[in-house]
Amino acid sequence: MQLSALSLAGSWQVLAEAETPVPLVWAPVVSILAGTAVLLCGLLVFLYSSRAGIIARATLKEALRQPVFSLLLALGLVLLVANTFVPFFSFGDDVKMLKDCGLAAILLLGLVLAVWTSSTSIADEIEGKTAMTLLSKPINRRQFIVGKYIGILSAVGLLLLPLAVVFVGLVDYKVFYDARESSRELEVNHTIALAEAVQVAPGIVLSFLEIAILSAISVAISTRLPMVVNIATCLTIWVVGHLTPAMVHTSVEGLELLLFMARIIATVLPALDVFNIGASIATGSIVPPVYLLWSTVYAAVYSTVAILLAFILFEDRDLA
Repeated sequence: MQLSALSLAGSWQVLAEAETPVPLVWAPVVSILAGTAVLLCGLLVFLYSSRAGIIARATLKEALRQPVFSLLLALGLVLLVANTFVPFFSFGDDVKMLKDCGLAAILLLGLVLAVWTSSTSIADEIEGKTAMTLLSKPINRRQFIVGKYIGILSAVGLLLLPLAVVFVGLVDYKVFYDARESSRELEVNHTIALAEAVQVAPGIVLSFLEIAILSAISVAISTRLPMVVNIATCLTIWVVGHLTPAMVHTSVEGLELLLFMARIIATVLPALDVFNIGASIATGSIVPPVYLLWSTVYAAVYSTVAILLAFILFEDRDLA
């Protein structure tokens, strides 16, 4: 799995080096809208036609009622607006800096909500004996885990949706704002601004996929460990997961042991650098739909493996 992810990351670097015509910017957007529509239909069927859907709806409501959800949403909006007007002194690349900072903020806020919710809705329920009461009803442990995971992702999606809409609008506005500040109003039109804005749409989707992987890992950890350990572990995996491709591709003479350990770590941990579109933003290229498709497949496979691990860890967990 990891070798495929590294190959995907390598092919992405090649794709990012080529300039893509502005009209083709709509190809990934159309793919995203179509995929989102299919996903929402499937989610609605799951939520209202299965026992695990009952758990998912309860987890979603619990996440939305938490003060941390409102706090993260407000913090995200403030950060996005502040980044729009704060000068980056990047010699004309302020729009690119806004894209990088905005995507990073959306990713981190989504991760915080996912890890926090998994800890409070799984670890705390196990410790508080609430899970035992819930599982005494006609709901098995696998349905409990799947419901919790889908509920967490639904909450993350509701957090990212308003942030994504505001972010795309701010990027569009930033193009005109920078042009006005540098007296280049005649060089900018709505087509250029819109192309810059929708370029971040694939990045938001890839951020959600990255959160989906780490959420599955967090759910597995929450079945056995408390919140503090869960947060620390997920943070470590997030950092190392972005570094493993560089570690594997770096060969230093005399440090074969280090390279061997890096390959082992890269085999076990997810290649999160696959979901980074920094190269696309730097070169002004567009993430192709096929890359989004393979990234989705990779995220789905790794998340499934993590949820299966959660089944194993939770199956013999003593709830009494």
